[in-house]
Amino acid sequence: MVILNALDVFNMSFLFHGRQLEKFTRMNGNRHFDVQSPPCLLCGRTDDCPEKYGEKRTYVEYNLTVHYYCLLMSSGIWQRGEEDEGVYGFLITDIRKEVNRAAKLKCNICKKKGASIGCVAPKCKRSYHFPCGVQKECIFQFMEDFRSYCWEHKPVQKFSVKESRESSQCTICLDLVEQLPLYSVLKSPCCKNAWFHRECLQYQALSAGVFFFRCTVCNNKNKFQKEMLRMGIHIPEKDASWELEENAYQDLLQCYQHCDVRRCLCKKGRDYNEPDSKWEIKRCQCCGSRGTHLACSSMKSWEQNWECVECRSIFAKSGNYSKQQKRSLAASEKTDGTTCLLEEPSPKCPRQSSGSPHSFLLQSPKIMCQSNLTPCSRLELPSSNRMTMSLSPLMSNRNWSLRKKHLRQQRREVSNILKELKLQINTKTTRLNINTENIWNSALKGFRQRNFSPTNAIEIKFTSCKNRLKTDTSDGSKHRFFQLLMLHLQNSSLFEGSSVKNLSLDSQALKENLYFEAGKMIAVSLIHGGPSLGFFSKTLFNCLVYGPENVKPALEDVADVGVAQTIKMIKYSNSLSSLQSTVHDCYEFLAAAECLRPVTALCDKNMLVNDILIHHVIKRIILPLESFSQGLKTLGVLEKMQMHPDAFSSIFCHKPERLSAETLCDLFTIHCSSDVNKAEGADFWMHYLQDVEITAKFEQGGESVVTLEDILLFGTGSFSIPPIGFDPEPTVKFLHIRYPVGNRLLNCLELPITKTYEQFKNKMEFTIRNTLRGERE
Repeated sequence: MVILNALDVFNMSFLFHGRQLEKFTRMNGNRHFDVQSPPCLLCGRTDDCPEKYGEKRTYVEYNLTVHYYCLLMSSGIWQRGEEDEGVYGFLITDIRKEVNRAAKLKCNICKKKGASIGCVAPKCKRSYHFPCGVQKECIFQFMEDFRSYCWEHKPVQKFSVKESRESSQCTICLDLVEQLPLYSVLKSPCCKNAWFHRECLQYQALSAGVFFFRCTVCNNKNKFQKEMLRMGIHIPEKDASWELEENAYQDLLQCYQHCDVRRCLCKKGRDYNEPDSKWEIKRCQCCGSRGTHLACSSMKSWEQNWECVECRSIFAKSGNYSKQQKRSLAASEKTDGTTCLLEEPSPKCPRQSSGSPHSFLLQSPKIMCQSNLTPCSRLELPSSNRMTMSLSPLMSNRNWSLRKKHLRQQRREVSNILKELKLQINTKTTRLNINTENIWNSALKGFRQRNFSPTNAIEIKFTSCKNRLKTDTSDGSKHRFFQLLMLHLQNSSLFEGSSVKNLSLDSQALKENLYFEAGKMIAVSLIHGGPSLGFFSKTLFNCLVYGPENVKPALEDVADVGVAQTIKMIKYSNSLSSLQSTVHDCYEFLAAAECLRPVTALCDKNMLVNDILIHHVIKRIILPLESFSQGLKTLGVLEKMQMHPDAFSSIFCHKPERLSAETLCDLFTIHCSSDVNKAEGADFWMHYLQDVEITAKFEQGGESVVTLEDILLFGTGSFSIPPIGFDPEPTVKFLHIRYPVGNRLLNCLELPITKTYEQFKNKMEFTIRNTLRGERE
């Protein structure tokens, strides 16, 4: 007879799962576990089955052994410590008290003492151990208050009479499952014919974690998880098991670093790569599997695009690669603006986004209505642009005026919503120490510190590595901090695109949970007086508001030049043979994107283009999007966005309009003392604002020119009006002082009383220009 020792049993546990493991332990008994494994203090059992009772841990220093689920579901204990304190955040003293409390209660199932779990149903006094409750088919809800229901009061799913007569297939194990109202059978809330074994669902939830656990039929996540939690399925807050495997995706993180041109000029070899020099290796923008030193291909800048010989041959066969299109981006930018704007973008030229100056010129009625267009204007233009051609300048200006008015109304609505959310902010203050030379890391450290709470007031202390003694804790520093932080986010690797951005796929950022932190920072910034964002693409905003499954991306959302060129080659194929040839050439790319489909007619290209767009713009970044959405839920911002999408799009997708004299005049309320002529002071103030607006238009910057943004910055510490507005409201006071004073703590401009307008103007410009210059230095 073979006697198994504890090591044998441990090794066998990796071979038998679920029912096989139970069968094995019944056949061999528990005598070996009894010797090696101490019993759980709460349930008294020695079983070590993480799928049923949670992870079992022994703490020798405390002489303590517990099952995770036994601890989590006990009725008289709360997680009062941090995650790294005690046992899973439960303090040792609290655990001892709970054990003593449970020792007085008898289990209604096994009749033994130590029943730490009670049914939450009113007037029900049943108590039981966790393993006994599982055996008796009780329901344990691993959410909110971690409620437990006995076998009589447990929640049940409603089945129709017709459903209960049929049998179906479990979509996880593919075995038959009876459609009966049983504890062991669960029905999907989002799919009519999706049925599961409870045991299969629990195994899947433990493996997938909260980010990947969803309906196996329709991929619904929110509704499905909510119902499964209600029915007692434990969904751990962790990443999926396949994501936690060390170095599982290491090969994908390696970039190609080799010079493949016929004659390499680098003396240190083809594998030598020195960033920010002429020996930096540039990869092919189409395939990424070939490279060249900048000097070896006569490229002056890394910004220039480059294709390998193989990719050029593909373009040549498709007929879209002419000598005119082989110009580099740098060269094309030197050509005449009107001619270049109306050309189809070449494979080397990144597509201009809708927010770029070129795009604005393209849509300008003055340009579109000219009769002497260049030959390239005969190219087919999108229908939206053709419509613009037929509009008169008067009609276009009128529409633009109405659009600006509508945006102002939406921003006023957003301001009221954000002010409502700001009521959550309390008087407790959290100070963030921000290094001006490393905004992102210092902000991340501050947001992750233990005492940080989004509901606390925020105070910013600026420091510098060069001069740590020089600090800035004024109220305007908070505006400056959020402006710098949002600017960094816009240009970070978390987003991709030119002027309008979509989320990118950065595996390292995903691993470090940076997408969540970015969403959280944006939400906190909006509530605490940060600036408008204005760089979100419509597709990204709609994914956040309506859900990615309800969004149809466009070609403009593709930031990768190579992918965009592939889509164009498919989209503009004018015959079935050319379409099939293009699909054949792009076979590997389409297979990797899971977009391969049989092409039997020319119209199939539309579905193929749609599949590629959905994969590249949405499916590829679904994990960053989910993490980013969770961060945006901070302080209820995402919920309000979903309730008022049109209003919030004005600050997420549109840049704030340029300041005008009228805007500043409306923003600042004039206060005067009794001995001051209010009319004369107000006249000088409004006259000065108009002068600054006119001067800024003609002088195009320069250190000597004061702008409206400078005036706002001087008085409030912010060069733009935050979506939430200013608190307190900005004011102007006319006082008997020599020079203007900007009181940023009160958002107040204290202006001197002068006899003439020229004196007023000179004092304003002298003070504002020198104050801001000193701050910049």
